[in-house]
Amino acid sequence: MKIITLLTDFGLKDPHAGIMKGVILSINPDVTIVDISHEVEAQDIREGAFLIKEYYTYFEKGTIHVAIVDPTVGSERRPIVFSKDGHFFIGPDNGIFTLLIDEDTEIYLIENKKFMMRNISTTFHGRDVFAPVAAHLSLGFHLSAFGEVVTDPVCLTDIFPKIETDVIYGEVVRFDRFGNAITNIHASTLNTFIKGKKFRITIGKTSFESIDKSYYEKEVTCLTGSAGYLEFAYYRGSFREEKKVWKGDEVTVRVE
Repeated sequence: MKIITLLTDFGLKDPHAGIMKGVILSINPDVTIVDISHEVEAQDIREGAFLIKEYYTYFEKGTIHVAIVDPTVGSERRPIVFSKDGHFFIGPDNGIFTLLIDEDTEIYLIENKKFMMRNISTTFHGRDVFAPVAAHLSLGFHLSAFGEVVTDPVCLTDIFPKIETDVIYGEVVRFDRFGNAITNIHASTLNTFIKGKKFRITIGKTSFESIDKSYYEKEVTCLTGSAGYLEFAYYRGSFREEKKVWKGDEVTVRVE
């Protein structure tokens, strides 16, 4: 049985996520649909990009991942489909797949109207394009059936930390529901950079000279979270609220 996952910023107040499921099941009633989240912060493409990288490997190969954070829906931005590590990805070509795409990724434009709804809205491609394409892909169609190869996918340039000789400049890219501040500094980058050296990690007016293992160890903690990125937490509270931290706030790692 094929699995289709859904990641969107649609929220749960409106029926959009449910409608997408209806479209998928009307084409292939035998798929299993898994909601990853519909609470990506509205129109935040970068947050979606980090979440995709975090979850897709926990599913079996062959899983189809639909990711939609699409502030320019209805514009000239392209719908795309591609595969990586045996997984399939469908969504807008707006940078949301930046952390997955490399020079070897073969990406296809979604342009074959045979795999779309008959009437395509300019405001809801999740229903009219991405959901039906996911359903048809689950029936065994090859990626090339959907359209021509794309050689110039959109990739975000501001998603990675800046690394200099003695300092990493990163930033807060998202918050989880507990108010933990999650950065774009991956543990592998951090560990290589600070290995065997004294260091100071700073966010706003708060600094750390050690990395904790979990949230309970101190009132304010600096640790590598389950997503694999450096993050900050406030025990039984919200780091975001207690420290007045916002998305985009700078995080530095300095070594001596």
